[in-house]
Parts: sequence; structure tokens; C-alpha cells
Amino acid sequence: MNKRFLLVFATASMMIAAHAQISRLGQGVEYKGEVSEVGASGTYAPLWLSSNRQGLSSVENNSGYLRGAIVRKTETDSLHHWKFGYGIDAAVAYNYTSKIVVQQLYAEVQYRFLRLSVGSKERFMPLKNDELSMGGMTFSDNARPIPQVRVEIPDWWNISRHARFVWFKGHAAYGMQTDGNWQQDFVGGVDSEKLFAKRVMYHSKAGYFKFGNEERFPLSFNLGLEMVCQFGGNIWNLTQRGGQDGTFENPVKANSGLRAMFDAFIPGGSDANDGSQFSNVAGNQLGSWNLGFEWNPGDWKVRAYMDHYFEDHSQMFIQYGWKDALIGLEAQLPKNKVLDGIVYEYMNTTDQSGPVYHDNTDVLGSQISGNDNYYNHHVYGAYQHWGQVLGNPMIVSPLYNTGDYAGVLRIYDNRIKAHHIGLSGKPCDDFNWRLLLTHQASLGTYYNPHDKLAATHVLAEGTYTPHTLRNWAFTLGLGTTTGSLYDNSYGAMLKVTKTGVFQKRGKK
Repeated sequence: MNKRFLLVFATASMMIAAHAQISRLGQGVEYKGEVSEVGASGTYAPLWLSSNRQGLSSVENNSGYLRGAIVRKTETDSLHHWKFGYGIDAAVAYNYTSKIVVQQLYAEVQYRFLRLSVGSKERFMPLKNDELSMGGMTFSDNARPIPQVRVEIPDWWNISRHARFVWFKGHAAYGMQTDGNWQQDFVGGVDSEKLFAKRVMYHSKAGYFKFGNEERFPLSFNLGLEMVCQFGGNIWNLTQRGGQDGTFENPVKANSGLRAMFDAFIPGGSDANDGSQFSNVAGNQLGSWNLGFEWNPGDWKVRAYMDHYFEDHSQMFIQYGWKDALIGLEAQLPKNKVLDGIVYEYMNTTDQSGPVYHDNTDVLGSQISGNDNYYNHHVYGAYQHWGQVLGNPMIVSPLYNTGDYAGVLRIYDNRIKAHHIGLSGKPCDDFNWRLLLTHQASLGTYYNPHDKLAATHVLAEGTYTPHTLRNWAFTLGLGTTTGSLYDNSYGAMLKVTKTGVFQKRGKK
């Protein structure tokens, strides 16, 4: 058998294999059409009508959208080693931060347990109940997706071979925020002298370990680390830190190259306005530790968890004590017609390593990393995308800034205590419901303190999927926000959704 024949045979084999893979791309393609309308009485819509909806929402008291999507889930190829997925999902909206919203536009390929994803895709919290939780401290469902290149192990992967006792999943990603022009409009333009940035780079990574073999014993433990960095981009109206003299010409072009990407992955470098007195790492570095225990004997389970947030390094370890955290308890009950899911969460972010802050300087040789000022940064303004915080929505998003703070891309209420209850049920095959009840109190920030302000948020939401109308869903949500932290608001949301799967027609 000569070399030419082997080459032809190998090429033909690869073409046949590729054709077999590509032919699957038209199978299992789903479509969705959706219309949503929100109306409310107050200045803003009730919080739970606009939060934790993947950013496809508005804080305005009247808003709506018309949405269309075509998606092929990677899980469609579950029986194959090679898996492919893609999606395009867009909406036309009014009273949103933009009239045209490209919510999702992505393609991904997976071989066995490892997946590569490119583009903008809705991603859900890896260790929390997306339907009932108030949201994670680092990752939540609150803001629009950020386009990114992402390598991930999306499902628990056994790394202990036959013991099947140690499992891992995680990801690493680089992307870019898409809200630069919106930021400029929000602050009132370049001449407003207010801080904003364009083409901000985004890096995230996470690793989660699970210990336990539920086939042998129903108890498992998980430990995870989540980290994010905003870096690079072009920054307008940047000032020196710490009240030092110094001006910068617009815009300041922060490093977005390979060195900056490395410094985002392993925190290093410095920002343009650090100067010699405030040497720090480059970008807005933040993250969370996640701990959890789960008891899963079969048709029900109980899980207790903690999400401990940190800014830079001051709360990453325990030198100041872990006084701030989100603590939760979740129960999934045996199948019944009354109640199938319960979540209780308590969040405290009032400590933030204490009110005193300074870096190591020539005058003061020791460092005290206090006043962490959660979700704020001296270069990138706030940990947000299109005005909504990328973390827990109990920390008030910039879109709600009014009065002296209107048009400022900062967080002014991040010292929060909150209690949250989420309930869900499915009394019949055609109907499911959820109820969210949250009470929060805020002391402002250490830099901008105020007397305690409080708010109570309620959402009662039901979805009807009549079996007589195949793949139609009708959702009605009633929400209220009352108290002194926000204006009182009472509102409703109506959403109609039609989904289906494109079917290939056979030859006549």
C-alpha cells in the first residue's frame, strides 16, 4: 500500500467524519418567540421585575420587548464525543438601555468533558438556585452577558477514577464589555468630567471541587473559588488617587495586550493613576469563595452554602476575619402538589474590612487594607454591565442613582444586610409558580454613609403552559417594592412565549 493511497484514504476518512459531524448541526435546533410587557406605578419597576433576568429587563416603570431566538444546545449531542452548539437571540425593546439588544450570539464545541465557547451567551449560577436565589456575590443572572472566549468543564468531571469521590468543574474566559457608548451617554458625555470607560476587557475564572460519592453515601461537600478582573480599555476623565495632584489627557489607554491578560489571570501590574503612593495590582480584581454541604438521599435534598466575597486581597484570606458573606439553605422536597423548592438566604456586607484604608507609602510604612468598597473601582467605576451590577442585586445598581449621584457610574449602597426567602411549586403539569420575599437595609458606603434605609421586595409569579396549546407559555408576575431605600412601586409583568423545534421534512 503506497503513501499516495494512504494520503487519499486518510483525507477521504476525515471528510466523511467531518460531514457526519456537520450534518448534525441542523438537528435539534430550537426556536423561541417572546413578548414581554412591564407596567408599574412608581419611578422604577419593582426590583424583582427587573433583576436576575440576564439583563434583558429595564428598571423603568414601563417597558417591554419583542424577542426571537434560534438555539442549538450543545447537550443535544449528548450521545457523541464531539458536541456542537450555537445560538442567536435578539430583542427589540423600549425604555431599555438600548433599543436593539443582541442577547446571545455564540458558537461552541465540546470534546468529551472540555468545551470551547465563543461569543455572548446566557450563563447561570453554577452552585445556586437560579429561580429562587437572590444571586451570587461574584456571578449572578443580573446583567447582560459579556461576549467572551471561554474554555470550561461545564459538568462535574470525575478526577478520582474508580473511587468516584473527587469531582471538578470550572472555566477560564477573556472577553470585552459592550456598554462603552452607553456609559458615555449615562455620565453625560466626555465634557461631564465624570469617569467612564470603553472597550473594557473582562476576565473570569472559577474552579469548583466536590467531594463525595452519592451512590455510596448521600453527603457531599464542595469548595470553589471564583475570580473576575476588569482591565484594559480606554478610560475618560481619570483622576489621581488619594487626592494627589495630577491630570490625565483623555482617554487614558490602559494596557489590553498579552501582559495585561497575564496580570489579570495572576494579579499583577498597576493602574495608570496608582502613582508611587498607591501601588496596587492592575484592574478591578474581585471574587468569592464558595463552600457547601449537600444531603441527597434520593427524591429530596438539602443544601447549606456560603458565598464569601472579596475585593483584591484584603478579604481573600482570613487576616481580617470573614464577617461578610451570603449564607443560604436550600431544600428540594419530594414531588407534591403544594411546594417543591425552598431557599432562605442571609447576606451581610457591612464590614468590608473596616472603615480605615491606606496602602503602604513612604510616610506610613504598614498597610491596612480596609474600606473595600464592594463593587466600586477608582478606574472602572463599578462592577457592572449596561448599568446593572454583575453580582448580587441587593447592592444597588448605578441605574438607580438619582439626585447628586445621577449619571455617576458608582455604587452608593453596598453596606447591606438582607434576608431572602424563595418558594416554588408545581400543582399540576400545566402550571408552576414561585414567590420571592426579600427585606434589605443599607448604610450606604463608608465614603458616603447615610442613616439606615430599608426596602421590601415581593414577587409572585406563575407560568401557565396549557397542554391544548403546544409549546405556548403565559407568565404573569406581580411585584412590589416598598420602603425608604427605593421609591414605592407596584407593578405587573405579562410575558407570552412560543417555543418549538425545527423539524426536517422528509422527501416526497
